[in-house]
Amino acid sequence: MKRNNRKYLRIFAACGAVVLSAVSLTGCFKSTIVKPEPGTVNTDTSQTEFNIMGGMSALSKGYENNETLNGLQQDMGISINWKCMSDSLKEQVNIRIAGGDLPDAFMGVGFTNYDMAMYGDDGTFIDLTPYITEEYMPNLAKILEENPDIRSAITMNDGCIYGLPAGEKMGTAGIGAPEDYSIYTIPQFSMINKAWLDDLGLEVPKTLDELHAALKAFKDNDMSHKYYGNDPGSTLPMSTGFDQWCWGQNIFYAGFGFTNWPNDVCNDLVLNPDGTCSFVCVSDQYRKALTYFHDWFAEGLMDPEMFSQSDTQLIAKCSQGYVGVSTWWYIEELMGDYADDYVFLPVLDGPDGTHNVTVRTGGGINSGNLSVTSSCKSPTTLLKFFDQWYDPEIVMQLQYGPIGTYFIDKDENGVWLSITDDQSQELFHKSAGELKGENEVYGPKLILSDYYETTFKMEDRAIERLDDLYNYWMPFVDDPTTYPVDCVYTEDELDIIDQYKTDFQNTVAENEGIWLKEGGPTDEEWDAYVKQLTDKCGLNELLECYQAAYDRYAENR
Repeated sequence: MKRNNRKYLRIFAACGAVVLSAVSLTGCFKSTIVKPEPGTVNTDTSQTEFNIMGGMSALSKGYENNETLNGLQQDMGISINWKCMSDSLKEQVNIRIAGGDLPDAFMGVGFTNYDMAMYGDDGTFIDLTPYITEEYMPNLAKILEENPDIRSAITMNDGCIYGLPAGEKMGTAGIGAPEDYSIYTIPQFSMINKAWLDDLGLEVPKTLDELHAALKAFKDNDMSHKYYGNDPGSTLPMSTGFDQWCWGQNIFYAGFGFTNWPNDVCNDLVLNPDGTCSFVCVSDQYRKALTYFHDWFAEGLMDPEMFSQSDTQLIAKCSQGYVGVSTWWYIEELMGDYADDYVFLPVLDGPDGTHNVTVRTGGGINSGNLSVTSSCKSPTTLLKFFDQWYDPEIVMQLQYGPIGTYFIDKDENGVWLSITDDQSQELFHKSAGELKGENEVYGPKLILSDYYETTFKMEDRAIERLDDLYNYWMPFVDDPTTYPVDCVYTEDELDIIDQYKTDFQNTVAENEGIWLKEGGPTDEEWDAYVKQLTDKCGLNELLECYQAAYDRYAENR
């Protein structure tokens, strides 16, 4: 099927009966658009009134009354007619595109890279590359020069940029660290009940074998009953979820050379230091890990409900003093009144005396939140307006609310402080969260880690997590090489990923769960598993897509 035919089938599928009742079949196909030559700039500046369609928070009072937006428009000498909504957005956008009734720009829609490439190819969206220069967009041009990874993330396969970057890079630079690691770099922090260890005369484990001995001692001595007075037999030596983001078992696999974090890319995909991609789920160390931890499960050291419980159920168990070892971002949040008895458990060495933490990026950059269409007569003027959004103090106000409303105080270093709930209730009779929802603007907002040092302070909980990440967990990481979650894929690659990814991940997860619970895999089971992943789940095809996307990403940096 040719690209344009596939596009219109996708439009009709998304719009459904609404589209068919709103426009005729022939009317849904828009007229031919004359696509400008790549790299050309439209220098017309006569347009001063623009129509923008997009999304907004359900709590928003509307962008017409937004103090920050109105100030930016006044500074630019333009006016914008906002057609923004919180419901039925994708449906209405599809109708407008299908009918050829284009606004000057779409904002806060969340187009995928697939959409961006498709609408850029047919001329619906213009190429923004020639406008991202010191002349037209100095703020964004400077950011892209200093952060080539952001440029890579928004550059499509044809070398064009069809949408402005958006994303929040909350990282350790925001707490003053010299290296900037995303808050999602290590999603699971493991913890252990040190009070129980002290009672048993045991040290905090440093290896998996030492942890096994501690868990067995917790079980044999029924520490929940002995130490906290809970019902006899209530002790759960270890309880986690199964392959869950911040509360899974995956951190313990580090002793076998990997951590297969749940992720936007295939869970088991890793980028090796030499730039090649591979899947750990077909490696010898992966097989050894499952065999090793099955023994723990068989001995009753791992919670039998780990495969089915929710995070709420895990919190309930931990906060009642039943659990010796678990994973979460914050000890206090998971362990409740018993939090003082717990300490972080280090990344543990495996049977061969080594460990390896596979780190992840997070909060990826996307370009699907501001695209200028072919209907815009003066894109240079409109893009100069949006370039203001890349000023740190402006994006702060677009994300949370204006100075004088959401930001009313500064610290001793001149960094803005968010309004507290008490202040918000006193001044506006609503919570700080509600105040943010009313004032937040969706769109191309790019928040870099250093903004939290120079412009506005991040939340206290985020500071705590980043401090723990940098000072406690990152010293266990030997190599921070990671596959970037914001790689850009071609249409053909996306088709292949869509075809195989779900079956691939389900097959891996199902077998991992079976082998942890029931033992294995035998040689015959392992060979059949690898054959299924290869022959039916597209292992090689997926690797080719991820490798090609990464190679382009690295080339564009």
